[in-house]
Amino acid sequence: MNIATLFAYGDNMIVKNLNHINIQTRDMARTIAFYGELLGLEARTAPRRKPEERQWLYDSESRAVIHLNLFGTDNTYAREVIPGGPTGAIHHVAFECDGLEDMVQKLEARGLRYERAELPEINLTQLFVVDPNNVLLELNFRHLA
Repeated sequence: MNIATLFAYGDNMIVKNLNHINIQTRDMARTIAFYGELLGLEARTAPRRKPEERQWLYDSESRAVIHLNLFGTDNTYAREVIPGGPTGAIHHVAFECDGLEDMVQKLEARGLRYERAELPEINLTQLFVVDPNNVLLELNFRHLA
């Protein structure tokens, strides 16, 4: 099964932009300082999380472009990540998308395993799927408030 067919042109599901990257870290303070000092990103506590375990780093337009998780804490889509391993400390890549039900149908029709997470407090549905290279994709679908 070729996951690229999920993103074929001419259907109702489109990727609008890259939403964020998620980095697993053993040193939250050092990582926050690095991105704050180098890129000017502002750290804020992630929704429903402890500040020592999760921080989101916001750009100048108040977009949370980097999510930091303390290594060893739980994730919505749990999987083993070894900082510094073959893929470095990146846990997943997220995309802002449209066409939730179309995507669910595509995943199911192709027999691709996925997980769904609902975050009603921020009007968000997430679908997690692994690509052929074992890269975890987070597909974000926003709902009107």
